[in-house]
Parts: sequence; structure tokens; C-alpha cells
Amino acid sequence: MFSNNNTVLKTGDWIKAESPEGELIIGYIESLSSLEGVVKVTVVTSDNNQTIGKTIPILSKRVKKMPVSNVTNKTQIEFLLDLALSTGDKEWFLALSSELNAMKMLADGVH
Repeated sequence: MFSNNNTVLKTGDWIKAESPEGELIIGYIESLSSLEGVVKVTVVTSDNNQTIGKTIPILSKRVKKMPVSNVTNKTQIEFLLDLALSTGDKEWFLALSSELNAMKMLADGVH
């Protein structure tokens, strides 16, 4: 965990960044090296399709932490479920599944 532009970055944070070539990168932090000022980011989406799914090093000064969003509807959760599946994040998938089931129970009037 280390600080970047008054923002604390840590493993698992969702970030957006710009590559040295000017490509937009969105992904999450796999690991950090405060000694080198580098974060290793697993790319979920990018202007460069060849980097999607790969873990790449990015200078921390190029990284901006994305705000944590509260998921409020079924469509958002379904999108995030697909993302959790594509990234192989079982724990996140299970948490989202539980949230979706709770939403369905509330909609059906089951307590």
C-alpha cells in the first residue's frame, strides 16, 4: 500500500490509467512496488486489445484510483458478475451472487 497524489493505492483497487502510448487502461491492482513506484495492473479493458487480460507494470503516477461505486440495480450486478467470471475472481462472484439473490428476494416480497 502506498500513496499516489494523496490517494492510497492498495492491492485490489480498481484503477484507470494512461499508457505511455496514450491508451486508456482500466483494471485492478495485482501488486505494488513502492520502491520502484510501479503497480502491476491486470487489464480488464483497454484501447489496446492486446493488453486485455494481461498483468502489466504501470508507473503509479499514471494511475488514478476509481471511486467505489454502490451497485444499485440488477443490470449492474449482472455486468459485474460477468466481469468477475472473466477475471476468475470467485470470492467477488459469490459476493455479487449473494447480493443479486437478496435483491430478487426483496422484489418477490420474501423476507
